[in-house]
Amino acid sequence: MPYRFKAGESVPENIKRIATEEIDSAIDQLQHGTGKKRDEAIHEARKSIKKLRGVLKLIRPELDAAYRTENAALRELGGRLSELRDAGAIIETFDSIVGKHRGKLTADGLAPIRKGLRLRKQQKEKALNVTRVVNEAISGLGTARQRVLKWQLDNDGFESIASGLKRTYRDGKIAMRVALKTARPEDYHEWRKRAKDHWYHIRLLESLWTEMMEARENSLHDLETWLGDDHNLVVLCEQLEQDSDGFGGQDTVQLFSALARQEQGELRKKSESLGQRVYEEKPKEFVRNVSKLWDVWHEHPRALKDVGPTRRGPQSAAPSVSRKAAHR
Repeated sequence: MPYRFKAGESVPENIKRIATEEIDSAIDQLQHGTGKKRDEAIHEARKSIKKLRGVLKLIRPELDAAYRTENAALRELGGRLSELRDAGAIIETFDSIVGKHRGKLTADGLAPIRKGLRLRKQQKEKALNVTRVVNEAISGLGTARQRVLKWQLDNDGFESIASGLKRTYRDGKIAMRVALKTARPEDYHEWRKRAKDHWYHIRLLESLWTEMMEARENSLHDLETWLGDDHNLVVLCEQLEQDSDGFGGQDTVQLFSALARQEQGELRKKSESLGQRVYEEKPKEFVRNVSKLWDVWHEHPRALKDVGPTRRGPQSAAPSVSRKAAHR
């Protein structure tokens, strides 16, 4: 089922349905992802856990103290899988940079770096015992599913999610301001995490008005992807600089680092431009506009097509929408 609310269900019903579906998807990926498909299975399972944490943050006030317990448990589960996935993601980042600048490089100019990254990935997987980590994650997810079914969600309607929606939007807006002011890698990474929280919430609410919410969802997808690529480049370059001899020597590492810095400059420039549009509204104004769409969705459900999202061309962050505009 899609990762979004359905008009025929209450908020508690939507929340529990989506949460259990993501857990079931993660378990299925981990149980059947073997051999060459293992890396992709771990990646997909991690995404499901992150989406589940996105659901948690939307209903944080409703769960109250239980939120901290649930979020900590899911963060730990995701963290274990991340240790396995991150090495593969770093290699993908390296390949992306090399592919983009292939015309400027000799055939094997940066080959020692990739060889070193592959070796470290194999070493980490052996040290962590992949089979044990995966089995523990499956068990932990099964336990989490049982807890989800017992969540006490007593309230319905937009008010039950308004506070969580406002909080993630506001946190992303603040994180953007800090990152653009300091330019520190850790602040850009924090912005990425907060942008991803907001992206998940927009995906959950995408049925409110397909055209407007799709545009915002696409913009947030681009934003968190660019910020994620920036973070991966930071991690990769730090790893290379800490052990240049293990990656072909100082000259080889410096060559790649120069390409990475160029790429980071482009990523941050695009992120700043798009981020300013995504977070243009004040938090109260943003939530008020979404509330109007929510009302229209429930008053005229047939007027708003409940269809799956489609990726289009370059997207704006989508303008504010009044009740009148939502009827068009």
